[in-house]
Amino acid sequence: MNSVQLVGRFTRDPDIRYADSGTSIARFTLAVDRAYKREEGPDVDFISCVAFGKTAEFIEKYFCKGKQIGATGRIQTGSYTNKDGVKVYTTDVVAERVEFVGSRTDTTDAGSRKQEEAAADGDFMNIPDGFDEELPF
Repeated sequence: MNSVQLVGRFTRDPDIRYADSGTSIARFTLAVDRAYKREEGPDVDFISCVAFGKTAEFIEKYFCKGKQIGATGRIQTGSYTNKDGVKVYTTDVVAERVEFVGSRTDTTDAGSRKQEEAAADGDFMNIPDGFDEELPF
């Protein structure tokens, strides 16, 4: 049985591309903590992942660098010949199902993150007209 379960954080924003058929493809790397740590070795593994279709679209909409995710899928190996004629072997986790993991503030969508970054840069966020009328005080 080829089954993988991961909980980790995005090392960068997911790379979203589209196949000629229109299918969404999300490539991303997760930093996954090891269960037990050695003094001389690394504490984290960096796992290359890929997702397709609706799963890729979900990842694009809700996840970005630093966000935590739970992913279930399978390991897929492959190979290709690079431009120098050297055969390169690959191993990816194909994420078939993903879910939010962590605190509620950790699972805000990527759009909210961009608004927060704009606010941090000194830009003003748009506040809808009449918003102050809805305040309870």
